[in-house]
Parts: sequence; structure tokens; C-alpha cells
Amino acid sequence: MARLSRWYGRLLETLLLVACLLLLAMTFLIGADVLLRNVGLGGIAPSNEISEDIIYLVTLLAAPGLLRQGQHIRVDIVLRVLPTKIGWLLEWVSDILGLICCLYFVWYGARIVVASFTSAALSIKTLIMPEWWLLAPMPLAFCLLAFEFLFRMHRLAQAERRPRDDAVSAA
Repeated sequence: MARLSRWYGRLLETLLLVACLLLLAMTFLIGADVLLRNVGLGGIAPSNEISEDIIYLVTLLAAPGLLRQGQHIRVDIVLRVLPTKIGWLLEWVSDILGLICCLYFVWYGARIVVASFTSAALSIKTLIMPEWWLLAPMPLAFCLLAFEFLFRMHRLAQAERRPRDDAVSAA
């Protein structure tokens, strides 16, 4: 399990790197668009649409890695004032609910992608592309998040029976 977890961690680090590179590309794209508009060359017509798609992809690519590193949004002030064993049990509840939500989004997202693919739906904005291209990353990202919740539960089972120390908002 440790070897699988390390391999999975490297995969998530690679996805975080891709997310960073996409963010950098979006920065250059927006900068080039503004520059071209200001010098009277009309700008880059699909820059807003591409930027929207990049923000969506960055979110999906980064989420599993951020969850693994404990850099996700977490309100844990209650966990810090409760007895440690109760806090540990609430960590389990949180991970189980997170896993259930992720599995639902994998199922629902896969249904939506298949429906979009079979209907040959198009996204028609400045760029015209098959809609399923935009939808396909969602179930994949939530599948990765579900796996991370399983790894989190494994680590929680192996650790001391107290709340996690990652992403602590209260001392």
C-alpha cells in the first residue's frame, strides 16, 4: 500500500505541475490579449473562453493534490476543542462523506459525458468544440479525489487516534 501511495502521490504532483503550467499559459494569454488590444491589433478573440476553460482544468487538476497535502479548505476549529477521540471519529465521518460525494460526481459526471458524446453536443462560443471534451475531466478528477479519500482513510487508520494536523486553522 505504501508503494501505491507513493506512486499516486507522484501522479498528483505531476497534475499539480500541469495545473501550474496551465496557469502560467493563461497568464501569458491574457497578457498577450491585453497588449494586442492596446496596440490596436484586435487581441486574441478566444482568450476569455480559453481562460475560463483553463480555470476549470486547473481546479480539477489541482484538487486531488491539494487534498493530499492538506491544503484544501477545512474548518477544524471544532475538532480542536473536542476530545481527541471524538475529533478522530469526525475525521472519519468527513472522509467517508467526501468519498461518497466524489463517487456520486464520478457516476453523475460519467453519465453526463456519455450523454454529451452520444448526442454529439457542441460547445459553441468563440471556439466550437465537442461538449464532452470540456466535461470529461470532471469524472476523472473526482475519481482521483475518491482514491485520495481512500488513502486518507488508510493513513487515518494507521495514525494516532486524534484529529489530523494538516491544514490546521486553530492552534
